[in-house]
Amino acid sequence: MDHLSIILGFISYGSALFLMIAIAVISFIVQWRFKSKFKEYSEMALSSGLTGREVAELMLKDNGVYDVQVTSVDGQLTDHYNPENRTVNLSADVYNSRSIAAAAVAAHECGHAVQHAKGYSWLQLRSTLVPLTNVANTLVQVTLTIGVMLFFFSHNAFVLTIGVAALAVVTLFTFITLPVEFDASNRALAWLNNNYNVMQTQAEHQQAKDALWWAAMTYVVAALSALATLLYYASFLLGRRDD
Repeated sequence: MDHLSIILGFISYGSALFLMIAIAVISFIVQWRFKSKFKEYSEMALSSGLTGREVAELMLKDNGVYDVQVTSVDGQLTDHYNPENRTVNLSADVYNSRSIAAAAVAAHECGHAVQHAKGYSWLQLRSTLVPLTNVANTLVQVTLTIGVMLFFFSHNAFVLTIGVAALAVVTLFTFITLPVEFDASNRALAWLNNNYNVMQTQAEHQQAKDALWWAAMTYVVAALSALATLLYYASFLLGRRDD
């Protein structure tokens, strides 16, 4: 490897590392902003007085989804839809709360249930990739650190290549998640906007929209973070071409 190649290699590593750090900082800011917004809207009472559970059950009914159960789960911000057993799982703070945040989150998770019922293609693709992504996540944890060490000490790129390939699968999964999350929020907001029995003022709707927007941004930065990490580790392999 000549001196120019060495310099270009360090530049590529440094650029990827800088990108990782920059996105990590942005991610921290977005997470902090989302949590502060959720806390703020969790303290604002919903004018209709409905709980998160009641909002979820009403949205499912209005969309003709009758085979999904609404349950309460432990933890904070652990709300999710499980397509395997068809349950909308709401954290206790959402399930029992009569706040704007609870209504927004409950409606969002029901948005996923509606996607499932209507055969939304991006959700189907995401669900298909879950088993492969789980395997890839395990490989990433095992191979990347070992792969980099082997690469530097023995110039053996086999393990690192496996790690980068697995990380590429994980990164793809995070980007496929984006349209799924945005569409669920759009379905939730459209239903809330047309259902006066849940949100009775335009201000409440705007606050719900704001809460869901910041929640969506956490998925965006997660995808960008995965991409930056992929570029960082891939830069080692790309630099190898100059050997």
